[in-house]
Amino acid sequence: MFMRFFRSLMPKEERFVEYFIAHSDRIVAAADALAAMMAANEQDRAARGKEVCDIESQADVIARQTIIGLHRAFITPFDRSDIHSLSNSLDDAVDQIEEVVLHAELYKVVEFDPRMRELTAMIQTAARLVAEAMPMLHDITGNAERIRSLCERVSKIEGEADLVLHQALSELVAQNPDTITFFGRKEVYELLESVTDSCDDVADVIEGIVLDHV
Repeated sequence: MFMRFFRSLMPKEERFVEYFIAHSDRIVAAADALAAMMAANEQDRAARGKEVCDIESQADVIARQTIIGLHRAFITPFDRSDIHSLSNSLDDAVDQIEEVVLHAELYKVVEFDPRMRELTAMIQTAARLVAEAMPMLHDITGNAERIRSLCERVSKIEGEADLVLHQALSELVAQNPDTITFFGRKEVYELLESVTDSCDDVADVIEGIVLDHV
């Protein structure tokens, strides 16, 4: 309680929130590029996949800026461990989206079925909820209820994605494809679901920050 009061009296280094806003925007952009890749024709598919990889590189730059800033800052808007955890979880989400693209290319997955598109749409929604929450970290106390609501919605999406993954794998087994096709599509399904896990990890860190400030 005393440390919370002490921090409230000190000037805050607010650029971390701006880094988080920029980082979450990269998750949204990567999710949208992934959806575009799945919808693209053969000629445009590679360009959309490269766009995801370019966005991941941009996210890495933001992550490095955050960590460098963390080492240099004397005063931070909230605990250093939370800043580190939030940066890592944001970066993991973008990394996982890139992994979907890389594994699709590796296993020559060129047809994206309705379950893959459904999971991708969930990722897009979760990413937007995360991005909506980020600017509210400028005023955690005033936005606490709204932040919690957004985080709960992200967690709900993650739970729904688990069910879709189970359905997708059941349908895949029933199709009895060849071994390479089976493992390729299985990897893509699981990686898509793992992106929703990563978004939920972001939400968990944000909720922890809220709890520390209210």
